[in-house]
Amino acid sequence: MARALALAEHGLFTATPNPRVGCVIVKDGAVIGEGWHERAGAPHAEANALADARARRQDPRGATVYVTLEPCNHTGRTPPCTDALIAAGVGRVVAALTDPNPQAAHGAARLRAAGITVELGLLEDEAREQNIGFVSRMTRSRPWVRMKAAASLDGRTALATGESQWITGEAARADGHRWRARACAILTGIGTVRQDDPRLTARAVATPRQPLRIVVDRHAETPPSAQVLAGEGTLIVTAGARNSVWPSGVEVLALPDADGRVDLPALMRALGSRGVNELHVEAGGKLNGALLAAGVVDELLLYLAPCLLGDPARGVAEFRDGLARLSDRVALALHDVARVGDDLRVLARVLPKES
Repeated sequence: MARALALAEHGLFTATPNPRVGCVIVKDGAVIGEGWHERAGAPHAEANALADARARRQDPRGATVYVTLEPCNHTGRTPPCTDALIAAGVGRVVAALTDPNPQAAHGAARLRAAGITVELGLLEDEAREQNIGFVSRMTRSRPWVRMKAAASLDGRTALATGESQWITGEAARADGHRWRARACAILTGIGTVRQDDPRLTARAVATPRQPLRIVVDRHAETPPSAQVLAGEGTLIVTAGARNSVWPSGVEVLALPDADGRVDLPALMRALGSRGVNELHVEAGGKLNGALLAAGVVDELLLYLAPCLLGDPARGVAEFRDGLARLSDRVALALHDVARVGDDLRVLARVLPKES
């Protein structure tokens, strides 16, 4: 199963909106076929592994199939994987994670009805982490939201003037682009567009797919010359009308809340409905604070540089009304800490509010 998880990583940047899945077929103690799912519309991991077995002139009858996700049991762009496994005559299927997609679920039951032994749950936690965004979209109807920030050790992301390039080193910036590349979409705010004019593309890694670029722009003030508007794949979320000077290819979504701001929970639901599994946020303190206050952030990806910026430099998040009590703070659980070049990378999960 560990090998199947490693194979699934080949689809880390490309499988979206589908899950990342790897498959290994074993017979008489030897691997006879391997495969992974590359992209939506392409064959699934099980079909690729069976094709690999045939290419090796190996017979999968009676073999054990290790797959990172329960084989699908529905016809979409491709036929059901359960049908392919039954037709191949495999004897046993071991799946890491039960499929959370209600349309594709119940593959295990179908296989068992055909006389195939099925086991679920081997390296389940690892498989869930690999597809944390897909699981989120299937179970919560919204993406997994990862907020990235580069900061000094005292938590400052920019000088009071807005200057922020570069606090962290080249290795940390390249690592950040890898997290961009695995996301379905990258979100920022109008403040960051004005200050930094970002492209919001994944450039430090080789990937054939660029994430959707999203700008939260309440008053539709993004300049038509902004780099984020260049090319295809840009969505601007406003609280009102479209700016008439924007290029015609720019998609606009109006989601006003009762206060005339962008309705952030509604935005997450809208992104879930369009197949966004992982949302990568690179924004300023105001939007970061609004997202955290709205309760839509799942984890923080923080790169901490060995330096101090002090006050009045800008922080990671600004809460509009401040925090009245220490108990109102955003509580985090450290998930992973690693050194990247001269900097620290901290992945921390947002804990639910205490009732």
